Amino acid sequence: MADRRLQVFHAVAKQLSFTKAAEALSMTQPAVTFQVKQLEEHFNARLFDRAHGRIKLTVAGDLVFAYADRILNLSGELEARMAEMSGEIAGPLIIGASLTNGEFILPQVIGEFQASHPRVEIRLTVGNSELIESRVAQRSLDLGFIESPSHLPSLETQHICEEELLVICAPGSEIARMRRVTPAQLLDKRYVRREAGSGTREFADRYFRQHGVSPDDLNVVMELGSAVAIKSVVETGLGYSIMSRATIVKELRLGSLVGIALEPRLIRILSWVCLKEEFRTRRLQTFAAFASARMPQIVTS
Repeated sequence: MADRRLQVFHAVAKQLSFTKAAEALSMTQPAVTFQVKQLEEHFNARLFDRAHGRIKLTVAGDLVFAYADRILNLSGELEARMAEMSGEIAGPLIIGASLTNGEFILPQVIGEFQASHPRVEIRLTVGNSELIESRVAQRSLDLGFIESPSHLPSLETQHICEEELLVICAPGSEIARMRRVTPAQLLDKRYVRREAGSGTREFADRYFRQHGVSPDDLNVVMELGSAVAIKSVVETGLGYSIMSRATIVKELRLGSLVGIALEPRLIRILSWVCLKEEFRTRRLQTFAAFASARMPQIVTS
């Protein structure tokens, strides 16, 4: 319903790239450039400075972007409210999830939800918890699922369930013979850990500090941004890692990895976050409620 020129400009301003905006909008780059030019002619103002292959908003562009953001959000809210007057739960829902949630838990939740709500079009973005939080705050995502406490005051956090993190290692590892392992016992062992910004990394670092071990003193041999990659490396015997029980169900069953509980146990809370706003679409509320009920069952199964 909103002016198409405004939508295209908004996408370019968020990405600061005509190419990325074109990809996001499923348009050609010349078509995106034409729409922005039309808007600049309408306002009789240059909205972007273009130099050395980069673009940035002009003063006029900053003003238009601020209004475009508000206009597009109100337009989306209007569309949602009108659709919901008919009692229909339908339309797009853009969600984001940390790697553990997005790769191992939410795909099943989304599949089950869409079986009963086929007209809801869910798009899932996977990244570390820090990235997901920031995108929810920037309104790029309607709802985010994270593994660590939210750091942003603009977000509302709803706890979903607890899950346990385990030390994982290859079956032939020295650690595999232990029934439980303390933080101090891991000091000299080779550690394959998640990247900075990861909820799992943040939570593990905090756990070590709370129990007298500085993360800087750990014998880190590799940092990886993928749970799948970490499992593959650990299976070779290179070192241990710390991961959610939910991420290693298949490997435990096949015997390619061993999971050992920490002493004291390492328990964290999975949560969803969204902006602190009065209006939320029925599709968002319905999916959030469904995920909150279903995720604890998957984590403990």
